[in-house]
Order: sequence, then C-alpha cells, then structure tokens
Amino acid sequence: MHVDINSCFAAIEQQANPFLRGKPVAVAAYTTNSGCILAASIEAKRFGIKTGMRVFEGKQLCPYLYILPGDPSKYRFINQKLTKLLETYSPNLSIRSIDEMVLNFQNLPILKQKTMQEIALEIKSRMREEIGEWITVSIGISTNPYLAKLAAGLKKPDGLVEIDQQNILSILSALKLTDLHYIKENNQLRLNRVDIFTPLDFYNASYQKLKLAFASINAYYWYARLHGFLIDEIEWGRKSIGHSFSLPRPTNNLFELKQILCRLVEKIGRRLRKNNLTASGIFLSCGFVDGSGWHKSKTQEHAMFTTQELFTAICELLEMVKPLPPVRHLAVSSFGFTQGLYQQLDFLAAGQKNQALTQAMDRLNDRWGEFTVASALTLNMNQKVVDRIAFGKVHDMQQVV
Repeated sequence: MHVDINSCFAAIEQQANPFLRGKPVAVAAYTTNSGCILAASIEAKRFGIKTGMRVFEGKQLCPYLYILPGDPSKYRFINQKLTKLLETYSPNLSIRSIDEMVLNFQNLPILKQKTMQEIALEIKSRMREEIGEWITVSIGISTNPYLAKLAAGLKKPDGLVEIDQQNILSILSALKLTDLHYIKENNQLRLNRVDIFTPLDFYNASYQKLKLAFASINAYYWYARLHGFLIDEIEWGRKSIGHSFSLPRPTNNLFELKQILCRLVEKIGRRLRKNNLTASGIFLSCGFVDGSGWHKSKTQEHAMFTTQELFTAICELLEMVKPLPPVRHLAVSSFGFTQGLYQQLDFLAAGQKNQALTQAMDRLNDRWGEFTVASALTLNMNQKVVDRIAFGKVHDMQQVV
C-alpha cells in the first residue's frame, strides 16, 4: 500500500489556517517573485500552478494566489502523526519522503479480518478524524511497491486505486510511457529503439526484447516490476538521520565550513534525542564547485548523542579532505542507531554532567525555539543554514529531511 499526502505542504497550511481553505495557496522556498514553488494547493493546481514554478509565474496564472513560506516543523509534525497512525496497521513501514509512505501487509493477520480496500478506507477516515479534515491522502494498492505507487497517482486528490491482474492492461493502455515512474526521455528513447512506444507495449514485451533496450540487469528489474513481482529492495524502518546544505557562496574556508557543519549536527543531535536514539556512525559528503565530490563514513567506539560528540567526529572526517577545493554542497548523516537514550547510566562524573547539560539545553530550545541555545562557534555565521524540507527520498522522517 502506497500512501501519498495530496498537495502536502499547502494542504497542511490550509489545515492550520481555515481562512486559506478553498483558496489557491502555494508554499515557496522564498516568497519573493524569483522564489521556487514547493507545493501548490488543489485549488492552485486548477490554474496550472505546479511545483518548480517561480512565484511570479504562479501569480501570472492566478493573480490572487496566496504565497506562504515553508514551515518545516508543521510538516514534520503531520508526518510523525501519520507515521504513528500507519504503524497501527503494519510494522513494515517505509517512509519514502515527507509525503509518501509504503506499507507491506504480506502475511499479516489483519488481512484475515479486513480487505486491503477496507483498510485503506479506514486510514482515510482516521486521517480526517485524528490528523485533519482538510488533509487527504491518495492510496494505491498492488502486489509490489512500484505498481502501488503508480496506482496512488491515478486518481488524485483523495484517490483509492488497486492494480491487479484483472485491470492492469486497461490501466496501462490509458497511460503514456513517461507517465510511468522513472521513465524519462533517455529510457523512453531506449524503449522506442526496440519498438516499445506505450506502457502496454512495455508490459507485453519479452524479457529478451527488454535486454536489447536496456543492455543491463535493468531489463530483468523492469520485467519483474511491471508484472507485479516484489523486486525492488525496500528498507523497512529508519536507517539514517541526516541534513544537507547547498552553500550560496562556495568556500574552502575551514572555519566557515565547520560553522555550517556544527549547525547541521546540532539539528541531527536534536532529532536523535527526540527519537530516544544514540548513533555509532557519522557520514560526511562534500560536493565541490568543479563537479567532483568526496565522501567518507566512520564508526565510533562509543555511542553519540550530543552535539559536541557529533561535531568532533564530523570535523575528523573534514580534516581528511586534502587538498580542500571550494565546497558548494555539504551533507551529514548519522547511522548505527540504538534505542534507549539516557537509560544506561554513565558512571563517570564528566559523562553525567554532559548528559545533564544536553538535557537542559534541549528543554530551553523546546520552550523558546530551535538554536535559542547553540554553540558559540555558530555566532556571526556568514552563511545561514535555513531549515527546509524537500520532496524526494529522505534519510529519516521520524523527524524525516
């Protein structure tokens, strides 16, 4: 089962502010005319407003479009509520992005009591009652995650579609090749070269024909995917928590880079502690202005949960980048999680003080806002790390980025 929140950011803003309901709303990275639209409400989409447009383009299509800045804390809050709701139906839950989740019901006792359609309708009803009457989800059901995702996108908003052996041919016959996820121009050309021009051609093609098109193991994956086999690997549960940042002004100034990394690991530490986790591993990725990159991970002997521990570990990785070209993108993530933060007592006085200090700082930031209390290193930062959430695959949504 694939669950997709319709017009996610915009719908959440409309849920939070009843004045905006029924009106064209767009959430943008920046509310200035050159800002990029991240999400458009169902009403705004009727004017042709789409994700990726500039604000001025949206206003040209709809002069009375309401433009709002993003509010990541709201979106994470809804994501966490939806996660808890869905976990009551299946323990095998994969969070694909801020607005998409996949559930595996294979061999679960619930299917002896209810059909998948009945479960989907119940989820929709509980969404309205427990999360918000203005937030809807489109749900797709099938025998593998790919076809379930395809089904979820067929009848938006608030759709419910199941793809099975009886209807797959009629569904594919109504689509174009590029309507299929992951079939863009390059893959379309590969398929066209072997006389595959429609999704129905794609489905009916033999494995040998697909081998001519893809000339790789992808031929087998596509054949299995379209015929409903469970072939795509899905990671059920949390694997990592991370943040990334694109620098408005690339730099190889070590002090500036450490300031940014400190802010990123502060955010990671906060999410670790909110989820009662410690991490044993840290990962750093640097993208350079010349298009090249560098990445490395490291596993620590002891579990980490404080900003200082995470920052020390990430700086050790940064020091390995020699020479250091101008950096345009940084990504940091933690992994190797263990549940039970603060449950195991530290018998060293310094460790106990560290725990008490971290808990006190978290209480202050919970009450007065993120980074009310923060590392002195991040004072007077030239490059501000703005909290943002992007669509697409994320590291963790129990947050997720």
